[in-house]
Amino acid sequence: MSIELARAHLDRFGRGGEIIESQESKATVELAAVALGVSPAEIAKTISLYTEDRSAAILVVAAGDAKIANAKFKAQFGTKARMLVAEDVEPMTGHAIGGVCPFGNPPSAEVWLDASLKRFDMVYPAAGSANTTIALTLGDLETISEARGWVDVTKLPDTA
Repeated sequence: MSIELARAHLDRFGRGGEIIESQESKATVELAAVALGVSPAEIAKTISLYTEDRSAAILVVAAGDAKIANAKFKAQFGTKARMLVAEDVEPMTGHAIGGVCPFGNPPSAEVWLDASLKRFDMVYPAAGSANTTIALTLGDLETISEARGWVDVTKLPDTA
């Protein structure tokens, strides 16, 4: 179960006990924001995309109101932004749709943090299932996710 992968990963940093589990689904940005009483932008969604050869996943953790900017993504990763198809999500990320997060992923999955998150002190990524999350500062997210770095591959509403 993917929540167990996320919890085991978070336990390595002493944070597994901080997973927020609820009856309400947090499978979408909007549902998560309502359940947590925060703005949709503060939800740190994990966008799952293919590497150039489609053999692995690039996981971009971005603000809930951000969307992938194709030109920026291609400039950063050298390939067109292609979302994982449903049957590849769990094998390539370690998590089912709705619970994809930057914790407990296979070693081949590259985790990157997007600059859209830098507007917030605290963000709320999923924690392995559609009804789990964890509250993390950006510094903690960077450390705990073991991200490869920060990128700027999204656009926000009202931007081109």
